[in-house]
This record gives sequence, structure tokens and C-alpha cells, in this order.
Amino acid sequence: MKRSVRAELETLEKMLQLYCRAAHGGRPLCAGCRELLEYSAERLRLCPQHPKPACKDCPVHCYSPAMRERVREVMRYAGPRLALRRPLLALRHLLGF
Repeated sequence: MKRSVRAELETLEKMLQLYCRAAHGGRPLCAGCRELLEYSAERLRLCPQHPKPACKDCPVHCYSPAMRERVREVMRYAGPRLALRRPLLALRHLLGF
């Protein structure tokens, strides 16, 4: 797996942990959030774009509409909180490293 994909997956996993803990009391992740992480990992692994853009900017939509909405929900909640709890990870994500 390429570095950018691994970094993106790590960021998503941390976001899911923040979200799941608040929304579902999951520690580390409930079954639904684990399913979303596994789905995302598979989508990232199979991404046909090189170099890989941010999913929101990609012309190819790999995620199903339902899963895309679930990821958006997680990011809306966890994005601002990630900046406070994991500032280096959040900065790396924003800068695209």
C-alpha cells in the first residue's frame, strides 16, 4: 500500500475512533464503524487514480452513496476534534501528506 493511502487510512481510523466513542460508545470501534473502516480500506486499496486525490475531489466515485454519506458524517464530527487531539495528523491530512 502506498504511503499516501496508508496515511489516509490511518487518519480515517483515528477519526472513526473519535466518532464511534462519542456516537456509539465503541472502544475501539463498534461493528458498524469497523465495517466502514474495512470498506474504506478496500476502496483505498483499489483506487484507480495515481496519484490519489482526496476522495471529494476525485472524478471516480468508488464509495457507494450510503457509505460516502457515512464517511462524511464521521468527518464532519471528527475533523475539528482531530485537530485538537492529534494536531500533527490533522495537519498532515490537510496538507495532503
